Amino acid sequence: MLDHIGIAVSDYARSKAFYERALAPLGITLILEVDPSSGADDHHAGFGEHAKPYFWIGPGAATGTHVAFNAPTRAAVRAFYDAALAAGGRDNGPPGLRTHYHPDYFGAFVLDPDGHNIEAVCHAPEG
Repeated sequence: MLDHIGIAVSDYARSKAFYERALAPLGITLILEVDPSSGADDHHAGFGEHAKPYFWIGPGAATGTHVAFNAPTRAAVRAFYDAALAAGGRDNGPPGLRTHYHPDYFGAFVLDPDGHNIEAVCHAPEG
């Protein structure tokens, strides 16, 4: 199991604002931000839940990463998609079933400001 993941972003402030809005419907918030004054090499933002940052962004050359966040409900997947588009993301697959993965795979895909493919997925049956 992974402890955390980090991706490079070309515009730190723009991407931080995007993820703050896009991940909020999933209950994922900015937990920790570090910068050179705290001994870090540059600015980095850690997003997560329950005081545990597990998704980090920091400046660098973006390379086209795919990250999927777990959503508790299909409504949360839809809310993520709407929030991500409102925050400047681009559609890469609207909310819907992806039965080629399994019968209850309900996901939505957006491209972040650097073109990273960001997904929210709910594996539970509708109900």
